[in-house]
Amino acid sequence: MSSESTLTPTEYIGHHLTNFTAQTGQGSFWTLHVDSVVMALVMGVLGIGFLWLATRGATAGVPGRRQAFVELVFGFIDDQVKGIFHGDRHSFVAPAALTVFVWVLLMNAMDFLPVDIMAWIYEHVFHLHNWRQVPTADVNTTFALALSVWFLMIYFSIKVKGVGGFIHELFCAPFGGHPLLWPANLLFNLVEYISKPLSHSLRLYGNMYAGEIIFLLLWLWAATGLAGTVFGAILGAGWAIFHILIVVLQAFIFMMLTVVYLAMAHESH
Repeated sequence: MSSESTLTPTEYIGHHLTNFTAQTGQGSFWTLHVDSVVMALVMGVLGIGFLWLATRGATAGVPGRRQAFVELVFGFIDDQVKGIFHGDRHSFVAPAALTVFVWVLLMNAMDFLPVDIMAWIYEHVFHLHNWRQVPTADVNTTFALALSVWFLMIYFSIKVKGVGGFIHELFCAPFGGHPLLWPANLLFNLVEYISKPLSHSLRLYGNMYAGEIIFLLLWLWAATGLAGTVFGAILGAGWAIFHILIVVLQAFIFMMLTVVYLAMAHESH
């Protein structure tokens, strides 16, 4: 950025952690984080486009590198789903798991782009002063993903068990169906239902947000002089290599929890 040399460390970090927003109504609750929405949509289109191109060019003979990579991902996700979900996994659960894994992985991977170089491009090419490029470092994105899974879990639970079966499970599991136990069962189940989207979303958000902060701190160190540049570059490269594990692992965990929650919706206590 043209003015970043005059910013204090706090202002520098705050600048890079400020979303490009748009007001959609009265009050701060109705503030839309445009950058998170746009980057998530772009990563979704790229993921779908890559898989579409791979399947369009698929052959029955010796696969190319792209086809072999996609087949490896397909087989890996299908094996994970098979070990957890025991119904017809290919009708919805396995495709949903693949979609979640690829989408979250691509959104997480945006953290590898150099933040200052990308900030310069956003400002001087697109004239955007504030633009956060990692959608999963925004808690609104991770909550939206987790709530989508949560609503799917509720939907499949009602679809499989019926409305009566779903309500019966809320009041009669896990402690029993005696009327005196209904309040305890309901409270226990409400805590479980509320905690699922919270833990699902905050785990991904916390890891990606922390990774973004560490990258910013390393860039600040690199700007302190020759020694800072050398050590900042070395530590930045080391953290980037380690961050590859975090990016993939968090996408895998988010996908696995999605499969677990959908499998639980198909089961009865």
